[in-house]
Amino acid sequence: MKEVPIWEKSNLTLEEAAAYSGIGINKLRTLTDNEHCQFVLWVGSKRLIKRRKLDEYTEKMFSL
Repeated sequence: MKEVPIWEKSNLTLEEAAAYSGIGINKLRTLTDNEHCQFVLWVGSKRLIKRRKLDEYTEKMFSL
């Protein structure tokens, strides 16, 4: 099975998003617990991070 690089995936797990962005898993959990979070996708109880939306969010933020 072929492995897709993180920077080519559209949705990331918390672990992948933490490795990709440099933001800790616990901080990502806290950010995505908010019901108005634009970069989280819930698949049942599984939490996926929308990579492009996360990039846009971090570009706008001064601090997390």
